[in-house]
Amino acid sequence: MMAWHTWWLYAVTVFFVSATPGPNMLHVMARSVELGLARSFAAMAGCFVAVFGLLTASALGLSALLLAIPGVFTVLRYAGAAYLVYLGYRSWTADDAAIDIGDGEVERGLSTWRVFRTAFVIGISNPKALLFAAAFLPQFIDAAQPKLPQFSVMVLTFSVIEISWYFVYALGGRGIAGFLTRPGLKKAFNRVTGSIFVAFGLALVGSRA
Repeated sequence: MMAWHTWWLYAVTVFFVSATPGPNMLHVMARSVELGLARSFAAMAGCFVAVFGLLTASALGLSALLLAIPGVFTVLRYAGAAYLVYLGYRSWTADDAAIDIGDGEVERGLSTWRVFRTAFVIGISNPKALLFAAAFLPQFIDAAQPKLPQFSVMVLTFSVIEISWYFVYALGGRGIAGFLTRPGLKKAFNRVTGSIFVAFGLALVGSRA
């Protein structure tokens, strides 16, 4: 199993990674605005099933790869740290223009299955989960311990945090959208998020040096 301090660092990092507005979060928010909170649950489910499937498949594949080629562990660890720093740079240099979450058109005629299917397609085509599993998860793995249990804990932790943020975005609806569409506040959000990504990337490299 994971050491407590390692899990805590992982959970805090995932918290901010998931909080960053991306295709999944913005889609859930848009569905909540267009269809209401209750019907946005199908969108949450679609995004989550896609992300969970990608993470699970990637984790299982990575576990086998790390067992077969031990040197890959170090390469992925440094690649993951570089990825976090890159995310920080992207946040700092991101466009501060208003986020567009849709025109608010009410689509009450949509079936639950169609809402789920659309969200699933958005989630499965989002490279964030694959990059997360391939470059981020291995940094928190103790090479001396069984890897599958550690991957399981991380996937479960990610799932709980990801779903929690789905609800935050859905519940906030236009309130959160309004916050993020103000250029000044969005700029501050980008700076804070970017600083956190860079700090964690550097901390992860330093902690394993």
